[in-house]
Amino acid sequence: MAASTIEAAANAAKTAFTSATITSAASSPFLPRQTFDVSQSIVRSYFLGHHNAALSRMRRVLSNVGLVIECRDMRVPLTSWNPMLESSLISMMGGAGGRARIIVYTHRDLIAEKEGKRIIQALEKFHKNELNTVVLFHGTGTETKDTRTLLKEVRNISNDHHSLTGLRALVVGMPNAGKSTLLNRLRSQGRPNPGGASRVARTGAEPGVTRKLGTPVRILAGDDDSEGVFLLDTPGVFVPFVSDAEAMLKLALVGCVKDGLISWVTVADYLLYHLNRYDPTGQAYRLYCDEPTNDVHEFLRGVARRTGKLVKGSEEFLEGAADWVVRRWRNGLLGKFALDQVSETSLEQAKRRSLEPPLSMNQARKRDKEQRRERNAAKQTQSRL
Repeated sequence: MAASTIEAAANAAKTAFTSATITSAASSPFLPRQTFDVSQSIVRSYFLGHHNAALSRMRRVLSNVGLVIECRDMRVPLTSWNPMLESSLISMMGGAGGRARIIVYTHRDLIAEKEGKRIIQALEKFHKNELNTVVLFHGTGTETKDTRTLLKEVRNISNDHHSLTGLRALVVGMPNAGKSTLLNRLRSQGRPNPGGASRVARTGAEPGVTRKLGTPVRILAGDDDSEGVFLLDTPGVFVPFVSDAEAMLKLALVGCVKDGLISWVTVADYLLYHLNRYDPTGQAYRLYCDEPTNDVHEFLRGVARRTGKLVKGSEEFLEGAADWVVRRWRNGLLGKFALDQVSETSLEQAKRRSLEPPLSMNQARKRDKEQRRERNAAKQTQSRL
């Protein structure tokens, strides 16, 4: 065979191989990340001084309280379950004490209807046999109906509570779980005051707006001025230490910790991970990226160019883009889904964790130090063998 013929055949084979490779790469389906690689160095606590002070104050007033309303974020129904409240307050509500508890899962409107129904059924089944406990759900768009249902339950509990001074109730939960918003809606619908303001608690998108126990606010009237139902707003209480680093990311994404405590880019990367698991086609962020991606920098560069988050002329401002896109998701404008996997097994695991004494930061450091010492000792033993 002539040399020119051999060379032509080789070039043809090379072209065919390259074309096949490109075609194969283009036709390969996008594979979202199945796990998220969490840095163990991220901040693990948002337990501030006023959290501890508020918890102490709550314990002191508990003897005068007949009802606890606990708010949990329905996007993270397990992660926003605070074991500090469980061990310090909630465990004292049932049993011989006979105090009632209403668990309100907030932000139900920020989960798609089909998934929301499944989660509601799982949570209702899980809480069904808990003593003195009622479970309700609350969201924007259905707040009038949801608040009316909650007021009906509060009134039923009040009717069973015989006291000359009425029923005192605490509203508790993680920071930014919707406590103050709920109190304002209860006040507005329960005891409307056309001549005055119905908004009695400050609210905000950031955690920490409420920093101390408020004065009792009447949400339902009684037969006279000393009766009815009085609700005390409380600061959100975080846990001293979050042992699961991914749980900290979940709380940062929904806004339970102060924005900026964890890098916006890291939080946006965790959001991208969930967006791809929710819909691997990338349809939720097609405005910013032509194709689905696992690369947070590619994702944020697309967001920055689309929204004008630029610095130095045309350089993309990734932190600003991450801030913007996370807030879009929080407002339900970039997919509506839960971050926790809610199942019978995961609920039982969360219940067991809630009964364990919460670790302080110092205890966590000590445990980590002991574990490192054990690992080093094991390595030294192995090296001598």
